[in-house]
Amino acid sequence: MQWVKVLGGVVGAAALLGLGIIVGHFAIPKGADSPAPSASASQDLDREILKTVIEQLDANRIRENLRELSKEPHLATSPRDEVLVQLLLQRWQDPQSGLDSARTTEYEVLLSFPSEEQPNRVDVVNSTGAILFSCRHSEENLTGEQGGPNVVPPYAAYAPPGTPQGPLVYANQGSEEDFKELQNKGVKLQDSIVLTRYGGVGRGAKAVNAAKYGVIGVLVYTDPKDINDGKSLPNETFPHSWCLPPSGVERGSYFEYFGDPLTPYLPAMPSSFRLNSDNASGFPPIPIQPIGFKDAQVLLCNLGGNLAPADWQGGLGCNYNLGPGFRSNGTFPEDSQVNVSVHNRLELRNSSNVLGIIRGAVEPDRYVLYGNHRDSWVHGAVDPSTGTAVLLELSRVLGTLLKKGTWRPRRSIVFASWGAEEFGLIGSTEFTEEFFSKLQERAVAYINVDISVFANATLRVQGTPPIQSVVFSAAKQISAPGSSGLSIYDNWIRYYNRSSSVYGLVPSVGTLGAGSDYAPFIHFLGISSMDIAYTYDRSKTSARIYPTYHTAFDTFDYVNKFLDPGFTSHQAVARTAGSVLLRLSDSLFLPLNVSDYSETLRSFLQAAENLRVPLEQHNISLGPLVTAVEKFEGAATSFNQRIATLQEGTSDPLQVRMINDQLMLLERTFLNSQAFPEERYYSHVLWAPRTGSVATFPGLSNAYSQAENTGHKPAAWAEVQRQLSIVVAALEGAAATLRPVADL
Repeated sequence: MQWVKVLGGVVGAAALLGLGIIVGHFAIPKGADSPAPSASASQDLDREILKTVIEQLDANRIRENLRELSKEPHLATSPRDEVLVQLLLQRWQDPQSGLDSARTTEYEVLLSFPSEEQPNRVDVVNSTGAILFSCRHSEENLTGEQGGPNVVPPYAAYAPPGTPQGPLVYANQGSEEDFKELQNKGVKLQDSIVLTRYGGVGRGAKAVNAAKYGVIGVLVYTDPKDINDGKSLPNETFPHSWCLPPSGVERGSYFEYFGDPLTPYLPAMPSSFRLNSDNASGFPPIPIQPIGFKDAQVLLCNLGGNLAPADWQGGLGCNYNLGPGFRSNGTFPEDSQVNVSVHNRLELRNSSNVLGIIRGAVEPDRYVLYGNHRDSWVHGAVDPSTGTAVLLELSRVLGTLLKKGTWRPRRSIVFASWGAEEFGLIGSTEFTEEFFSKLQERAVAYINVDISVFANATLRVQGTPPIQSVVFSAAKQISAPGSSGLSIYDNWIRYYNRSSSVYGLVPSVGTLGAGSDYAPFIHFLGISSMDIAYTYDRSKTSARIYPTYHTAFDTFDYVNKFLDPGFTSHQAVARTAGSVLLRLSDSLFLPLNVSDYSETLRSFLQAAENLRVPLEQHNISLGPLVTAVEKFEGAATSFNQRIATLQEGTSDPLQVRMINDQLMLLERTFLNSQAFPEERYYSHVLWAPRTGSVATFPGLSNAYSQAENTGHKPAAWAEVQRQLSIVVAALEGAAATLRPVADL
């Protein structure tokens, strides 16, 4: 799931922000209610407040939030997007239910849009250039919501303009392996147009891989086998079911990195240095255009050439051939070609983040961040408005308690609505670039609730190991939707579970890639992060994501009718995320369990043991890695014992502060900015992208696979040794961070 999650008055807002949420001095307005009586140095989580919050989160209010948020398309920087900026400000400045402060700031970022004057086209043309068939320029207007003037036509954001023409080839999912397979089968790729399916590799990677083989243009579609469990007929798809209709087209960003393309590692302020867009990296090298599967069927079912492999076949009701070109007895003459006309343009636009702040009573300089992006490709009812609807309801309940003077958190809470996420996590990345040092010093954790409801079966959580315990604690104390009588935790364990060497059978918590706004927080800043949602039963569907993802059919009625009719799953996510938020912001000791990293490290070490023999053949020893893992395990055990001892007695505030800082900073110890120089923003040595086949530390796995594939060159094995040393140093640093602070 890939996946994806800003502010006005640049100089003034930046100064306020810097002196405010980041320095921790957002002043409480005069006349504001004083902190609750329990706001002392020993303040701990108030179970009654937690119960009150959970009870007051209202499913009907979430429903109405979603109705308002998704009633019109709100593409990043569009007029409707700016209307929603004002809506968030209004809610967070409300006298009865608002927060202590709400601010916006703007970043000037490079976005990509289709040309209104020259729509993108995909045509089949004969040898004289006459058009024989044209793919749809827009989706079918099935509910009256797909034909409005603010519905952006399907396009591949950041795809370069161009009008390539050539014979058509089917390239499956457009992976490197797929193109090698075509090459091995003798399929001519030079100067061809390839048709690919979504899935397998990232959007932009399809064009990058294709260009290496001389391909001049790429088409991409969603196959009903991958998204609809094979259903493709109009009467069995939306609006009759949750399945993607034949004209549905997934929009998306094809930019390889995240953040503003022109200001890597710098906030996109007007004064910042900008790359020339012609020299910026990460854009697709050749034109690419998405189409619906009804149009793909016309192209694919008329292809000539040899039969595609069995695992390349899909759900369009015909045999998929490889091409190049069309078959002799089909709809089009054999020498017909496909013309792809892309007229996208790049524009600098001002995109807004919105921040709402509740100032902490005891530790205002420690921040628990809770965020979601605001922008969508069209109406965006599921993505991202299910998350924003939950965000608004949770902030309303907490804001009401705050304004009544009955509650104030121990630590500061920062609610964030990120801008331009769909174009590459831009708002959140620019925020982390602008406040890199302060966030690294003071951010406790980041909670992401982007798509809050994919479907209504079970909770789904992704995150770093230390967050597992706080999520489990929250999920055990909240009832799951429906009549099962189970807790969210017990319901979750029925659908997604794993066997833990420490805890036995527990719910499975996924890892964090780069699919939403948590990415810069974990990979760039090393802040403990999580993503929370409700999702579907994998035993009942093979859909890679909810079917109307990034299409004009992702509407309020789609959610209301098919995903969560009673909005009880939305309420369940709000309750779970709200409980996690309160536990992180109010608990005396941060509820992060560092020992849960030991299982991950031990599993990585066991996988690395499979490489022991070939490594030793190149004089590379795993001994230091074994020792480093053992040191971490010992330090984590001793650290937990110290916490337990402090909890038994009267806690010295300074001792509590030191322990919490160790908990907060542990994740940072796994960062190494030199570990992956080829990967922009990725510096976490445990969670960087792994391209190697061995499920161990990503740098070690990647380097080992590279060394094996390059003829055992000494330089390649030296990189294996370097990556091993980087991991060892990170683990040694993590263990040192957990030892008593006086022990240098």
